[in-house]
Amino acid sequence: MPNPCDLLTRFHALDRFLIEHQALWRPKPFTERHLAWEALHPELARWLRSRTLEEAEAAHNHPEHLQAPAPFPQLAAEAVALAHIDVLPSQPLAPVEPRLSVDVPGRKWQQIEAFASHLNLTPASTHWLDWCAGKGHLGRRLTHAHQRLTCLEYDPALIEAGQALSVRHKVQAEHLQQDVMAGDTRHRLHAGHTPVALHACGDLHVQLMQLASDAGCPQLAIAPCCYNRTRHAHYQALSPEGQASPLKLSRDDLGLPLSETVTAPARVRRQRDQSMARRLGFDLLQRRLRGLDDYLPTPSLPVAWLAKPYADYCKELAALKNLPASSQQDWAALEAAGWQRLAEVRNLELVRNLFRRPLELWLVLDRALYLQARGYQVQLGTFCPASLTPRNLLLIARQSATTTCG
Repeated sequence: MPNPCDLLTRFHALDRFLIEHQALWRPKPFTERHLAWEALHPELARWLRSRTLEEAEAAHNHPEHLQAPAPFPQLAAEAVALAHIDVLPSQPLAPVEPRLSVDVPGRKWQQIEAFASHLNLTPASTHWLDWCAGKGHLGRRLTHAHQRLTCLEYDPALIEAGQALSVRHKVQAEHLQQDVMAGDTRHRLHAGHTPVALHACGDLHVQLMQLASDAGCPQLAIAPCCYNRTRHAHYQALSPEGQASPLKLSRDDLGLPLSETVTAPARVRRQRDQSMARRLGFDLLQRRLRGLDDYLPTPSLPVAWLAKPYADYCKELAALKNLPASSQQDWAALEAAGWQRLAEVRNLELVRNLFRRPLELWLVLDRALYLQARGYQVQLGTFCPASLTPRNLLLIARQSATTTCG
């Protein structure tokens, strides 16, 4: 088990790094045509703006490898060093019948297998609690003979399907309908449970940590996800150290770690790029129509809008936003300008992307330090490669005597 003070040391180092460089990662190139840091680093800005969309795409998941002008390489090296995290110890899993993975998408089943292989809990759990369980695939994979399983889920259809699967696979499971954010959820947890959560979003996994520690659960394991899925406009730090930090995060800031994606199908990537290029072209138009050089949020649009002629797309979107009627435009030039803006945006975002993992690790360490303050010994590491899921950090907490770090 790692020294609990290591968590605190790492948190403070990340805290300093993120605060020192927040002028680089807070501004969003998609909404701001000119970034304040470009005046401080003009050579880097010019270099990034001169690159193609394809070059930006190639560097998206690993911007730290990009040979860009200063201070990019120095920032990249520091970000990589601060965000390095070891793989958690694993153990071979007892094989299961192939039919257990039926009805589970391949990538999801691989994540479940990886998650389960790193839960070397002592003593072994007698009663698993699968939080935001869906159909309970994770819980069933963990539950062996003489163990019980409780699955909490909100969607009745998923509960019904999960209960049928548990019966079919002879797993002693109870699938319960529960809004886990409701006040009565605390009655669902007790000290005999081992709660697990694989990619429960934002407030959902925070609620689990709070209720599980209140209930005295001896062990729990959480792979956090979607930190921006919160009812709060600004991040509510959990640990004493997080609450003392000068770093204050908006809901938009919390979305930065989620901008890393695994490879999407080519059709999905084309649709995404076309949608963003059209929005960026419209952004140039709306600034002219309003006489204001400010970003104007627009609603999510059906995919069918991508088939509209660009002139119709812009006119109808302008009408939705109650903008003045547009005069005659060179629609082809405007659409081309949107694509050019997309290339610039994606390349400028590579600077922000250096801070994705440091910010995510800061957030997860805040959770680890919270559990530590509640009397748990905490392990933090990765449970699978980022190619399987970028949200590959896993917290394993076990009750222990509280350790104080000086």
